[in-house]
Amino acid sequence: MKTIHSFLLVLVAMLWSDQFLGKVRAAPHANDASFLESEIIFPLEHWHNHGSCIVEASNGDLIVCWFHGSGERTADDVKIEGARKRKGAKTWSKRFTMADTPGFPDTNCCMFIDPQGRLWLLWPTILASQWESALMKYRISSSYRGDGPPKWEVNEVMLLKPGKEFGDAVTNYLLHAEESLRNSPLPDEARLRIQGYFKVLRERTNDKLSRRLGWMTRAHPFVLDGKRLIVPLYSDGFNGSLMAITDDWGQTWHTSTPLFGGGNIQPSIVLRKDGSLYTLMRDNGPPPKRLHQSESHDRGETWSPVTDSEQPNPGSGAEITSLKNGQWILVSNDTERGRNSLAVQISDDEGKTWKWKRHLEYNPPGPEAGSFHYPSIIQAKDGTLHATYSYSLDKKNVGKDADGQPARKSIKHAHFNEAWVQAGDQK
Repeated sequence: MKTIHSFLLVLVAMLWSDQFLGKVRAAPHANDASFLESEIIFPLEHWHNHGSCIVEASNGDLIVCWFHGSGERTADDVKIEGARKRKGAKTWSKRFTMADTPGFPDTNCCMFIDPQGRLWLLWPTILASQWESALMKYRISSSYRGDGPPKWEVNEVMLLKPGKEFGDAVTNYLLHAEESLRNSPLPDEARLRIQGYFKVLRERTNDKLSRRLGWMTRAHPFVLDGKRLIVPLYSDGFNGSLMAITDDWGQTWHTSTPLFGGGNIQPSIVLRKDGSLYTLMRDNGPPPKRLHQSESHDRGETWSPVTDSEQPNPGSGAEITSLKNGQWILVSNDTERGRNSLAVQISDDEGKTWKWKRHLEYNPPGPEAGSFHYPSIIQAKDGTLHATYSYSLDKKNVGKDADGQPARKSIKHAHFNEAWVQAGDQK
């Protein structure tokens, strides 16, 4: 009996040992000790894979979408792909097609799960090989938890009609910008180039078709009060942003006042405790390179003047969201130049300060640094965090893919918790 008792004690100790836990223990949770698990969703390849977005289905599965092809806006083979990771699974499914418009590039996709439990996919189809010709589309599925691609019940075009307030905002922005240009010490060549851009911007503003096309998604859409859907949009043609808003789940759409501030694109939205909305946007303008910011106090209808935040940004996408404990989390390239550094930060005072920071990826800057960018982030039902991002190795000594080409690109998934971020970078 003593021998059996001793054996049982040893077995219990083994079951609770760190070495054995990885084999028998359930998936990590938010309040566990610091952890990070990461993997590429499919083997590295020479094809362009970019602009991912991740969601968690009601059954705990993870779904990721991204665009894939031989290029971007000028490559007619670009399509939206997806993959699924079953709850508790160790590997991702085979890739499947989420959307493919024959003969046209489908790019910058995003997803969300609405209050009815339906999966939405939103993306632009590029009509004429220029970002300015983007046509926004969306699909909705109630049947997306099985194997393979979702079964789409709704396939729609998002028709947008920015009105007089759009033209007024652009005109006002140009008046201030042209005054600043007159007082700037720029050389004549640069001044003429900027004046030419201002002329084009004014022409586009006065053209109905230019105002209604060219809008694209990037970050997760935002559901306010379970009733209003706000889809953050941006335009490379106008180098600015606006919000597409629907209060009837896509039956009708209207747009917010535009956000213009010298290259603020790809907005991501978070809700403050006082009910106001806050957005951070990529900096597509001149230095100093910072994430741009704005806020809304009327449920996204109008937005404050765009200003620089304190967050460095090299001209790449970022995403911000709130956690269940009220804290905010931001994932971005935390440099003014290069996409070799991808950081996660947590704020406990709604973005006034960012107390905790840790890097998902970091390589010293240089020609072989690689690119880790365009992140998407969610908090799962168990409180843990999931991020996906474009993963590109620019190093010379990479392997070959099935086509015999340099295998450099994939989409990477990272699973971690707040404790991992709060522990900071380990030296």
